[in-house]
Amino acid sequence: MGFTPVETILQTLKLLLPALIPSWRFFDTIAPSPRIEFTLLETAQETPVSWQEFRPLPSQLPVSSMLKRMFWNPRWNESLFLVSCAERLMANPTEHSSQEILNRIAIELKQGSRNAMATPYLQFRLVFLSREGTEIHQDITFISPVHRYIETANP
Repeated sequence: MGFTPVETILQTLKLLLPALIPSWRFFDTIAPSPRIEFTLLETAQETPVSWQEFRPLPSQLPVSSMLKRMFWNPRWNESLFLVSCAERLMANPTEHSSQEILNRIAIELKQGSRNAMATPYLQFRLVFLSREGTEIHQDITFISPVHRYIETANP
């Protein structure tokens, strides 16, 4: 016995709806995601003083940009990949996750036409922010070894 056209359409919608409207039940817990910060150093032995957030979120976004991002946003997808790498570093540190983060930072610095001669070394860290009452606490959970920026930027 075959399906009627209405039953076929309903069956198709039943299969498509989970793809169009995702469920959030796949999260075990909802916790803060790590922020990636980096610093540029003159020597490999230098103590980092100034850290910069990698790919900070904009404080405001025009509606036109929001609409565009709903359909095309490869940079955000890459940022989500970096968050996954950072979370993997927390759970089970691997060289691959660390190298992926380093490569993305180095490539972005290179695209910004940064002169690597003044500060040829690069280091990153993972930071979790949590709010306790009115105070925001910063927990540094991972600090990478120092890498030469020039070698990292040219994989």
